[in-house]
Amino acid sequence: MNTTLRAQAETIVTASIRAVLPDKAVRRALQGFAPAGRVFLVAAGKAAWQMAYAAVQVLGQPDGGVVITKYGHVKGEIPGVACYEAAHPVPDETGFAATEKALELVRGLTAQDTVLFLLSGGGSALLEKPLIPGEELQDITSQLLASGADIVEMNTIRKRLSGVKGGRFAQACAPAKVYSIVLSDILGDPLDMIASGPACPDSSTCAEAKAIAARYALKLSPAAAALLGQETPKELDNVTTKITGSVRELCAAAAEACRQAGYTPVLLTDRLNCEAREAGRFLGSIAQTHAGQGQRLAFLAGGETLVHLTGHGLGGRNQELALAAAPALAGLDACVFSVGSDGTDGPTDAAGGYTDGDTDAALAARGLTVPVVLANNDAYHALQAVDGLLVTGPTGTNVNDVSVVLIEG
Repeated sequence: MNTTLRAQAETIVTASIRAVLPDKAVRRALQGFAPAGRVFLVAAGKAAWQMAYAAVQVLGQPDGGVVITKYGHVKGEIPGVACYEAAHPVPDETGFAATEKALELVRGLTAQDTVLFLLSGGGSALLEKPLIPGEELQDITSQLLASGADIVEMNTIRKRLSGVKGGRFAQACAPAKVYSIVLSDILGDPLDMIASGPACPDSSTCAEAKAIAARYALKLSPAAAALLGQETPKELDNVTTKITGSVRELCAAAAEACRQAGYTPVLLTDRLNCEAREAGRFLGSIAQTHAGQGQRLAFLAGGETLVHLTGHGLGGRNQELALAAAPALAGLDACVFSVGSDGTDGPTDAAGGYTDGDTDAALAARGLTVPVVLANNDAYHALQAVDGLLVTGPTGTNVNDVSVVLIEG
């Protein structure tokens, strides 16, 4: 392993994520927020605890509050707020129960009350009131995750199977006003798709949902299939929304971190949306083109890639991306690393992966080849064997992923 490049990668990851923590973003979005009546706080998503903590620091203790975030993401008590942890990306009974607590909190409010709704990626799994048996919802979610469906397709389906998604949470708050602060984790910031839009009118249609179900051959019960034909709210008159934080900010932060480390940054895209392994091969080919020319360069791509499950291994999209770059990097003074800004990549304890010019040979020495590993979706164990996992722990934010090619010259 190139220890110099590895150290640079970890420094860049740390600086990039620190720059997009939601504290400043929430404070910015709360400027001018001065409701006259009672204020109730509901936060859902991987960044929910961090967002709620920042909001209470600004506003003081709310009249009641509920936080629902991923297991391991609660970092302490927040005055006046009950904090719950639940499963992601497949919802569980704990999340269902926590969502009921949030619905109890907003039930029976008046037009003089305000619900401060703090939303971040992961909310689709964490804030959930299933309209079908929970076990079936879990199965459908697993089918979607394995199919390679993108996040918009997934959420188009999930909205119609839920009592809180697609604007229905805002309906439950009425006649109270909802002031929604959204930390975006979807390319282009489509409000109604971020965490499946619990407080946003839904732009998707029943016809689109049925087409997605057919495209991926989803196995649905008659009850679930019937729900795909029930339309979601198209208008809401009690919601004000502020988007704050996005993958663009993550890319800008990563570029600045690269610049501080002495690399000339080049942003390739902040809308990366393709197969993880194809993105990795592409970034590896960029290293092949530019390595050895005497320039210290950093090429960056932000977004969210996809994984089709073909095997039974362990990994995540960022780990697959980094591993797929390894053959192209062989022998080069360059590296590729990719991380999820939330600090978790797939069902693993890693934020992402790192490979460099030595990785392919190190894998071969252990009897591992990249194509075979990827076919089994087992990037985690392969990278673990060559010290290629990047581990940050839960970060408190969630604004997509960033992938970087570093070239020493």
